[in-house]
Amino acid sequence: MTDLPSSAKIIIIGGGIVGCSTAYHLAKMGLSDVLVLERGKLTSGSTWHAAGLVGQLRTNANITQLLGYSVALYDRLEQETGLATGWKRNGGLRLACNQERWTEVKRQATTATSFGLEMQLLTPREAQDLWPLMQIEDVVGAAFLPTDGQASPSDIAQSLARGARQGGVTFREGITVTGIEGEGGVARAVLTDQGRIQAEKIVICAGQWSREIGRMAGVNIPLVSMQHQYLITERIEGVTPNLPTLRDPDRLTYWKEEVGGLVMGGYEPNPKPWANTGATERFEFQLLENDLDHFEPLMALAIGRVPAMERAGIKQFINGPESFTPDGNFILGAAPETKGVYVGCGFNAFGIASGGGAGMALAEWVARGEPPYDLWAVDIRRFGRNTLDTGWVRQRTMEAYAKHYAMAWPFEEYQSGRPLRRSPLYDRLKADGAVFGEKLGWERPNWFAAQGEEPRDVYTYGRQNWFEAVGREHRAAREAAVLFDQTSFAKFTVTGRDAEAALSWICANDVPKQPGRLVYTQMLNRKGGIECDLTVARLAADSFYIVTGTGFATHDFDWIGRNIPDGLDARIADVTSQNAVLVLMGPKARDVLAALTADDLSNAGFPFGAARLIEVAGARLLALRVTYVGELGWELHVPVEFALTVYDALMAAGAGHGLVNAGYRAIESLRLEKGYRAWGGEIGPDHSPLMAGLGWAVKLKKDIPFLGREALLEQAGRPLPRLLAGFTVADPSVILLGRETIYRDGRRCGWLASAGWGYTAGLNIGYGYVRHPDGVDRDHVLSGRYELEVATERVEARVFMEPLYDPRMERPKA
Repeated sequence: MTDLPSSAKIIIIGGGIVGCSTAYHLAKMGLSDVLVLERGKLTSGSTWHAAGLVGQLRTNANITQLLGYSVALYDRLEQETGLATGWKRNGGLRLACNQERWTEVKRQATTATSFGLEMQLLTPREAQDLWPLMQIEDVVGAAFLPTDGQASPSDIAQSLARGARQGGVTFREGITVTGIEGEGGVARAVLTDQGRIQAEKIVICAGQWSREIGRMAGVNIPLVSMQHQYLITERIEGVTPNLPTLRDPDRLTYWKEEVGGLVMGGYEPNPKPWANTGATERFEFQLLENDLDHFEPLMALAIGRVPAMERAGIKQFINGPESFTPDGNFILGAAPETKGVYVGCGFNAFGIASGGGAGMALAEWVARGEPPYDLWAVDIRRFGRNTLDTGWVRQRTMEAYAKHYAMAWPFEEYQSGRPLRRSPLYDRLKADGAVFGEKLGWERPNWFAAQGEEPRDVYTYGRQNWFEAVGREHRAAREAAVLFDQTSFAKFTVTGRDAEAALSWICANDVPKQPGRLVYTQMLNRKGGIECDLTVARLAADSFYIVTGTGFATHDFDWIGRNIPDGLDARIADVTSQNAVLVLMGPKARDVLAALTADDLSNAGFPFGAARLIEVAGARLLALRVTYVGELGWELHVPVEFALTVYDALMAAGAGHGLVNAGYRAIESLRLEKGYRAWGGEIGPDHSPLMAGLGWAVKLKKDIPFLGREALLEQAGRPLPRLLAGFTVADPSVILLGRETIYRDGRRCGWLASAGWGYTAGLNIGYGYVRHPDGVDRDHVLSGRYELEVATERVEARVFMEPLYDPRMERPKA
């Protein structure tokens, strides 16, 4: 029997690199009452057989920053702990073997510039000078990141564990977790085969076993195990210790140096799952049986790039299971289902690259209740109820794995596991040419093909095939009327005697209005950052109806529930599936709706910002007069059983007014022209309303306490570290997609958070934060000369601070 403490403030389940890194960082924060439980030996899961490549660039600035932290940590770790890590900054090469891939690489280079990461573009010959063993006949160009590198995975993890022990953390090996005990929705203890351990917080870092451990706590962790194969060669002449890592995505393969030989692996387009009925109970320092037939196509591709491999001896084949997720991003954060449970897992074969930074971020999340910065891209709350089914998770994860080295096309949609969640209008819209996208399992119309147009996306880095179709929908919204199916909106109710008091504390805007009014508001964290961006309609003295974006259903529900002050009588419920949402917008919207209802739709009878129960085509529904496209209109929240009837009636009534169906890509174009913000794009936890130009939506001048108020008061009246601005480029041959670098007076000062084409303005439109170490204000932003870097080329841009379209808000209030 191993002596176990009866309690610990923090218990970490899993002794791989992420568990060890989290323990190390908790110790660095002075938290020593930490216990790490490992069923086998440290690193005996997927850490020990990881390939160990460390790359940094991602499409998200903060994830890139997190990976950069890993590199900085690995630079000093061996000296700090005295344990070798096998870490070296030998740089990383990425090849492009066709023009579309070269465009992708050049856009990646611009993204690297935006995020402050050095990335050099090389000719094929320059790339070969760095990697002499490869043939370059088909290479168009290459990118080189000099600060990338490689490590020995087990050594890195053991070094982190030693650092944690030096800080007072306790490790126990050979301990099997058998359950997690909870009370009132809060985790209280970990049950093991050697006793019960009480805990204040429980951190699940169990790799591919995390889904099973999560179930013990009532937490859904959407990951599955996939087989990942690579080989290690004998020594090859010409392979030197400083050889960079090499990725050849067009051949689906990667390489790194290993004791004078090469490690070579890749991501096959037909991946193989492992443990379909759940990960096995014991799997320590073990490998799966090699599948040489499955690996052979990758080997053939590899030999075409590195001919010396055909003659090289094979020292070892590695086939190890690793955890992958449905979107290819790892999973961090506080579990929404059970308080006191945190998660760090699902690293999609880049756990070594992520391990240092992920452990740092997770440690701060555990210790302080929030991450160090916005980590929405990896937050466990980005998932929805569609991931409760392991079969669906596996199907989608296999597609994500197969796309690991595929072209990262703009606007690309996953195809697996669809359709899953469908609005009542799905078949009607499909018959009208709808081309659907998917979010949280919901089928959502992106655009509508006209007669003779093929109803499917054709991906490219140029103007995509739906460009003209979206333009038609955009113009119809501006000139006539459109109908959007936004049934996938997340909808909540907050009810109870103290519902007003609870929302008054959580919301930054002034929500205590009379019943029948709605308020656009943010919900802030204690730093003043925007955690939620939504509308709140007051239905009665003790009843509020909240509408937020599809993708934020889990996050926003969790945020509101966690921040209802203790002792208040206020309850939140998810009512998303009760109502379909038909959004009628455009200058003719009133004419269309008036034909179907006797209710007063005039500005006097139904003003902007009102919420009313009205009768439409035989259905009683909740109508909200609000807009996200800058036009007159209503959101119609219709009980699902009436949805088809109301839809058919609206389309019939609108036939003479030019009413057409429209999709989400038109919504994006319309909102860019109007300057409306998008959470996860221009706004998020790192941005306050003052930085985002949303100070008007905050009750700061009223003496009313709310979460985040003190932080905003501290920001007010001084230059801000960054300020949101809009940018336009007139040249239609330029295509803005987001993450383009912003230059002010020749100096890099930020990047575009989102971008697209404005059909009414006839311009490329993007939004991004102008940054300066000494702070910025409106005059500073407007006084500069701006350029945008697009795929490494600079183009002239104009800056604006007011909406390009209808800056006085006259059209929605018409």
